[in-house]
Amino acid sequence: MKTNKKIAVVLSGSGVYDGSEIHEATLSLYAISKHGGEYQIFAPNIDQHHVVNHLTGEEMAETRNVLVESARIARGQIKDLTEFKANEFDAILFPGGFGVAKNLCSLAFDGAECKVNSAVEKVLKEMHEASKPIAALCIAPALIAKVITGAEVTIGHDEGTVGAIEAMGSHHKQAGHGEVVIDTKNKIVTTPCYMLDATIAQIGEGADNVVKTLMEM
Repeated sequence: MKTNKKIAVVLSGSGVYDGSEIHEATLSLYAISKHGGEYQIFAPNIDQHHVVNHLTGEEMAETRNVLVESARIARGQIKDLTEFKANEFDAILFPGGFGVAKNLCSLAFDGAECKVNSAVEKVLKEMHEASKPIAALCIAPALIAKVITGAEVTIGHDEGTVGAIEAMGSHHKQAGHGEVVIDTKNKIVTTPCYMLDATIAQIGEGADNVVKTLMEM
């Protein structure tokens, strides 16, 4: 059933170690479509922090662009994040992956003192000020916690990340597989996904529950 809900999905590259987590991204897009919504994919037009060989886990001596790499997941149907307009969307969603903590912000290196990409910060603040729902999976809730002080989110129960979220002035609530934490005041929906030791079926359940909650908002 078509709902006419339009959701912006922000990617951070392609591949868990240096970009977007592909299962989380794809299953979020699937859930939006399944529940009758539409999506537009965005990514910042910036260089990745680094490139990681996903077979060996070792850093590679090359440069890749976040927008170009994200276009792989988007099948080329993607826009530069600077083109985002809050009045054109009902909600926004951030899948996880280390690209969130390395490219969209510097959480992986600076913890609670991390810097957030200016375009990412702008779109989050615009959606929050417009009182429109924001969703985040995996590590991405920590990004939300940095930009929207006082937010209540979950990343599962990783102590280091929980500590960073609390140090940012936001709040963490533990959650398990497929469980969703809802910050009703700030209209934020989060779920742990691969911050826990998860199967792809559990990722699908988490993404589905987040999208359903987002649409109900």
